[in-house]
Amino acid sequence: MIDFLRRYVFRNFGLKLVSLVAAVLVWMAVAHDPAMEVAVRVPVEFQHAPGNLEISTVNIPEVQIRVSGPGRLVRQLAQSEVHAVVDLAGATPGEHTYDLTGAQIRLPHEIELLQVVPPELRLTFDWRAWREVPIQARVLGVSPDARLGVHVEPSTALILGPQQEVEHIHTALTDAIDLTGITGATTFSGIHIFVTDPMVRVTRPLTVSVTVAPASADSNAGSHSSVPGVR
Repeated sequence: MIDFLRRYVFRNFGLKLVSLVAAVLVWMAVAHDPAMEVAVRVPVEFQHAPGNLEISTVNIPEVQIRVSGPGRLVRQLAQSEVHAVVDLAGATPGEHTYDLTGAQIRLPHEIELLQVVPPELRLTFDWRAWREVPIQARVLGVSPDARLGVHVEPSTALILGPQQEVEHIHTALTDAIDLTGITGATTFSGIHIFVTDPMVRVTRPLTVSVTVAPASADSNAGSHSSVPGVR
């Protein structure tokens, strides 16, 4: 019996005692750490989206996730630790509804999911389409009846987005160029361009050069076209 105690009880007794005390302290901390609830707003993450489709839903809501867990963990819970993941594999053009349940929510260990708002997400898909459109320069600081020679280089842009949205875009626009106080031919470089539909994006070029000249100087610049001033 004494040999048994020496071999299995008193051997490394100090380490065993420290381990026991640590376990008791951890248990006491957990036992006195009441559960808490918190609501966290997170964006929806999409995985495995088909490469030939575009999401044409304009407003995709953030998801509010209510969770519960030990107070010490809930208080330290960061938004980056909570994920709402939707798998888009197999999506086709049209409307599709995706459930937002525990299977789509990624949470840290010991945190329990209570509620997801909204409980489902409805998305619309369209074929991905490209189109080349002319670029129109926007100028300010000139009278409405002024005649200007405006040359944009390059003159066209390639746009990308949902097919139905792309088909309705006929021009890309430059950021406004202020001509106040300018009397001679002037070239503006690095001017950004955009399209008015938020679902469509410009893929190239991202910036252009715009040369603007009064009508009197336009006769000496064959590559310019005479257009009315735009406010």
